[in-house]
Amino acid sequence: MKLKNFRGFPLLIILLTLPMLACSVFGIGGDDNIPSNAVVLNVMANTTAAPWLETAVTTFNASETATSSGDPVFVQLIAVESGEAIAALQATPSTALWLPEEAVWTDVLAEDGDSSFQNDCVSVAQSPLVIGMWREVAEALGWPGLPLGWLDIGSLAADPAAWDYYSGGTLGDSFKLGHTHPGLSGSGASTLLAVVQAAESKTDAVSVGDIGQPIVQASVGAFEGGVTWFSSSTQSLATTMAERGVDYLTAGIMYEANVAQLGGSDIVAIYPLEGTFVADFPACVRDSATSGEKEAAVLFRDFLLSDKGQQLATDSGLRPVSSAISLAATDAIDPSQPALVFESPSTASIFAVQELWQEARKDVNLVMLLDTSGSMRGSKMSTMQAAAMQFVSQMGDDDYISVIAFSTEPELIIQHVQVGENRDKIINAISDLNAVGDTTLFDAIGDGAALLTETSLPSTANAMVVLTDGQDTRSYRFNSATAMQEATANNATVFTIAYGGDADEQTLEQLAIQANGNFFIGDEASIAAIYEEMSAAFGGSVGVGR
Repeated sequence: MKLKNFRGFPLLIILLTLPMLACSVFGIGGDDNIPSNAVVLNVMANTTAAPWLETAVTTFNASETATSSGDPVFVQLIAVESGEAIAALQATPSTALWLPEEAVWTDVLAEDGDSSFQNDCVSVAQSPLVIGMWREVAEALGWPGLPLGWLDIGSLAADPAAWDYYSGGTLGDSFKLGHTHPGLSGSGASTLLAVVQAAESKTDAVSVGDIGQPIVQASVGAFEGGVTWFSSSTQSLATTMAERGVDYLTAGIMYEANVAQLGGSDIVAIYPLEGTFVADFPACVRDSATSGEKEAAVLFRDFLLSDKGQQLATDSGLRPVSSAISLAATDAIDPSQPALVFESPSTASIFAVQELWQEARKDVNLVMLLDTSGSMRGSKMSTMQAAAMQFVSQMGDDDYISVIAFSTEPELIIQHVQVGENRDKIINAISDLNAVGDTTLFDAIGDGAALLTETSLPSTANAMVVLTDGQDTRSYRFNSATAMQEATANNATVFTIAYGGDADEQTLEQLAIQANGNFFIGDEASIAAIYEEMSAAFGGSVGVGR
């Protein structure tokens, strides 16, 4: 069995992760421009709505709108995925207005002990969940004449032969699918629920019993078979897909607004034939906010619902709730779709589908490379160890891990063990590492790649995490080019971390990009958040769930 208990982050990790995974706080010129007598309204919102709200906040603050007592209102915004917001809102009680994707997330928060956002919610915009797909891929599959659905792309992800037939062998050897982590993001949970709805041929809300049906489990398993890693944010999934191209992701599950925000990226919105969910972005006022904050929240919400606010929403690709404003069709989006809309789920269904996902997602075969050279001595080493141990604690029971510590020579500390029964052993091995010697970065990467090749299975997704704080000083079996060639030869996703200013950033970034991973620049203050984001990418037990 895989781990199923994943309720929340430790508070420290939440506070570290928010700056990494969310947008910055927005306002005119930052805190220095807040009037001394202002009522400060802290707003938390979903990342898909962030481009609209950033502009709306700037416009609203410039209007110098005041409360009934004459105090100006100053809005500050942080963009956080709905699942991530469950813990974040409890860590930031000053947040007076929350805009999740759907009102059910206020129920999830209430399930976690905070019902303060349930009583005053008004929808301010809409956006359907779509399959964002490269135009050339969609056309190869018969779009726009042939409708496509959730089960279609699940079948293509599970069957390389079928994908080769439709693609003609010119669009990669497999259908690579991306969606967000369902414990962190509402779009991730909705993606899984949409597959359940399609498998059950239902538009009314599915039950926990529906989610337990064998046909549902098979459909979700097939769908997840094409996913090698999971994004923490719907917005970042869309932008990264657009930046990296079709070799990176064939299709990604996102909102129509994300497709619209990409502009001329040549990604189109596929409206699944079985139906889909529509986010309605309720603006919910916190019951426990002060009277001034509540008034400020209503004033800002009224602005979002005004013709000006709604026009700004359409400018950011969102569908307005005002009948006076409309979202124009483009060659990438069709506001007349979807033909079928699924009913909103219950919290029980969200938790149940997250548990199903932990069973259905592809297990990870991970090689973790840790720099233990002399330059890592002291707090740099201990902070890295703590982050790596937390990462291991969040891996699934059925995942596999190998650990290579590299200094004067690479040393295989843990060799391809299943995490569940060896979790404490792995954590203790990382805890016992010492910093001494030179840096054999390229030899370690080459050895790690060879280990992945030896241990690769059709049922697992190969992955590598590389952390180093310096340049290679001693490798003699591999150089930069040959190490990179080996690492990218086994269809592994590689995440690299330049831990401090002396690291070989160019090589690490090139390796991550070529291996469809991510490159991070980290330090002691941010390393925990980096490992937390990587944990989410590999399907770790983070975010909300039973």
